[in-house]
Amino acid sequence: MFRKQTHKQILENLSTSVILLDESLQIEYMNPAAEMLLEATAKRLSTCNVEEWLTQDPDEINVLKSTVTSGHAYTRREAKLIAMNGNEITVDYSVNPMLVRDVTFLLIEIQARDRLLRIEREEELLTRHATTRNLVRGMAHEIKNPLGGIRGAAQLLERELDDVGLHEYTQIIIEEADRLRNLVDRLLGPHKLPKLEPVNIHAVLERVCTLVDVECEGQIQFVKDYDPSIPEFIGDTEQLIQANLNIIRNAMQALQESHTPDACITLKTRAKRQVTLGSERHRLVCCLDIIDNGPGIPAEMLNNVFYPMISGRAEGSGLGLSIAQSIVNQHHGLIECSSEPGRTRFSLYIPLELRNEDVR
Repeated sequence: MFRKQTHKQILENLSTSVILLDESLQIEYMNPAAEMLLEATAKRLSTCNVEEWLTQDPDEINVLKSTVTSGHAYTRREAKLIAMNGNEITVDYSVNPMLVRDVTFLLIEIQARDRLLRIEREEELLTRHATTRNLVRGMAHEIKNPLGGIRGAAQLLERELDDVGLHEYTQIIIEEADRLRNLVDRLLGPHKLPKLEPVNIHAVLERVCTLVDVECEGQIQFVKDYDPSIPEFIGDTEQLIQANLNIIRNAMQALQESHTPDACITLKTRAKRQVTLGSERHRLVCCLDIIDNGPGIPAEMLNNVFYPMISGRAEGSGLGLSIAQSIVNQHHGLIECSSEPGRTRFSLYIPLELRNEDVR
């Protein structure tokens, strides 16, 4: 009995999806990892045909049926599975026949390629962003030091000039030095210690929507698809407002400049379990999607949108998205972006189990 329970516990704690089919290709068992992958419970899928969740390819179904009689195992690479919500998932899977008391079962082991590719992409994004931030910080500090000297020298020079008409030129030097200093401060991003408190993500979004709605004079429709079950987490409310404001304001400006008809920004929140961000796995994560129906981000810019000074707008500073990524990174989270004409989505992932000492 102990061994049986241990085997079941091992199966239920595997990150690999495991499914057991009977001779008629109906589900006998699936572990929690498989339920998460297919976004449906074993109880629900047990009444479904295999075509509804594995493959609609009749040749593949015939191979499964022949495996029951032939007993030959096989493997498929980069196959496409269909989740119950209609999403297509890229996976590797192996089918192994099992004979139990003269009855043949098919054991299917599934490795999600999408998840592995996503982890690699996230690790690369985090590494690139951290490298860029360190480079920018080093350059910014090197720039600030001589700027202070230039400004101070201009002030001293102004005091020595008897001709008041020449003060116009020293004021230009002082104002331009101040402008450059402000730009450098923005490049450095948030420099205050985070003010940690319980954060309600929906309160943050409501505040941002109010601000943006005033700016756009009600010309953009906001669609709110909130998950009320998302709990509060420890974070800096003001910084998270700033991060979301930067993204939503960018979307607003893109919609206005492109004169998109029926301009719309959708805000969607969901709680997701067992999510890996970079190299760290989190038990529970808040996923916030900010989606607009604007013209989209040019393909050549898509991989660089979080770099400082990268902007698709002539008057844009290119700092908003970089600062937003830094703020979410401080909360051990990550922002991803996907875009095509008519649909641009920024996805913010923020762990919900953060403690005070976790936010940096």
